[in-house]
Amino acid sequence: MALHTFLPPYLLQTLADSAEGDVAACGRATLVADGLMRERRTGPPRPPRRTALATGRFTVHTAGNTEQLPGTPARADGADPVGDVAVDEAYAATEQVWALFEEVYGRSSVDGRGTPIVVTVHYGQGYVNAFWDGQQLVFGDGDGQVFDRFTKPPDVLAHEFTHGVTQYTANLVYQGQSGALNESVSDVFAALTTQRVAGQTADQADWLIGKGLFLPGVQATALRSMSAPGTAYDDPRLGRDPQVGSMADYVETTDDNGGVHINSGIPNRAFHLAATTMGGQAWEDAGRTWYAALTGDQVTPDVDFAGFAAATVAAAGDLFGADSSQVAAVREGWAGVGVVPGVATAPAGASSVPVAAGRVVVRRSGGFVGAVRTGEVALDADPVGPEVRSLLDQVDLATVSGTSTPAPDRFVYTVEIDGQPFDVPEQAMTPALSRVVNLVLGDDAGPLS
Repeated sequence: MALHTFLPPYLLQTLADSAEGDVAACGRATLVADGLMRERRTGPPRPPRRTALATGRFTVHTAGNTEQLPGTPARADGADPVGDVAVDEAYAATEQVWALFEEVYGRSSVDGRGTPIVVTVHYGQGYVNAFWDGQQLVFGDGDGQVFDRFTKPPDVLAHEFTHGVTQYTANLVYQGQSGALNESVSDVFAALTTQRVAGQTADQADWLIGKGLFLPGVQATALRSMSAPGTAYDDPRLGRDPQVGSMADYVETTDDNGGVHINSGIPNRAFHLAATTMGGQAWEDAGRTWYAALTGDQVTPDVDFAGFAAATVAAAGDLFGADSSQVAAVREGWAGVGVVPGVATAPAGASSVPVAAGRVVVRRSGGFVGAVRTGEVALDADPVGPEVRSLLDQVDLATVSGTSTPAPDRFVYTVEIDGQPFDVPEQAMTPALSRVVNLVLGDDAGPLS
């Protein structure tokens, strides 16, 4: 079970590396605590944690600034406020997100079975994060310099609660595009919770996530912006918000489980565009569409953006009719971020040969002798052009070119498509690429011949 934390690791690392004094110390301590927690949470998913007071919908506990979970019960469902700000904030936020899922989507608790939820506040010392650990919700108090309490913005709790919902529905793998969708779904329903409490329409909402989390003096409006990814903060201690909002800017990285917090801006903006096009209250038509997709049978754990987009189009069709304005709005939303429902989209710099590509050059260099051999194919004019095009459509050159480094006395193949080169070491060549080399350079030139 992945540990779903609210703050992305890259932001914590920035604080640990570039901030000073207590801020840096809190960043380092949080990274260590998150790492230990991930180690504890390996293995199959477990049911939500139950405690002695788990008789109502939820119970808020306090860890007393330790890292012992679930801590001491502080406020049970139905009890009066206790005067502990974090406890009472967590209580109110849990009520809000529980009400959204139950009253609008007919879902009781994260598992849909009404299982009581355990919430823990005052976790750790200077802990600058919040997470769903597969069994319960956990919140730190912040560092007192950059971050305020993680219970202060109610959408933080709604975000983490939704990770639990996702665990019991699509169970999206927390890696790459499916992981970015996991993050985005949590942002979507966090925003919808906030908007429902405020009675806002899609046009009235600010579409900010984590607004109020930063303390005065920090140059930030929120942690993320769903309407304009990449604009939420720009502060010397935090750096600049790295989120992207279009496939044209998709970030290929091994950090943060394949950039799940960075690339989640793409489906976030798609939802914002769809919801504002539909108009009215976003938790209604747009929210119902996303919820139906998340809980339907079309979304698999490893779904990519295009697959999830197709599921939302299908869900809108089932709910409102294939020719409805809602379906059109969903399609427009995804088109606005460069995603075509059902058609996998290669990130910028990736490699399938474009449909309009007209020229492919292959160059072989290296080897014991070090000679260079070059060939060229015009895809629309040469007899082998159609086969070369078909083969390149099967290959992600950007990925293949990064799988290994050149080895002594082995060839390096440079495949250039309309002027864009990709260097592929001989040992990384695939059968499809080997056939391309044979076709372009001659049958005696392929690495596997």
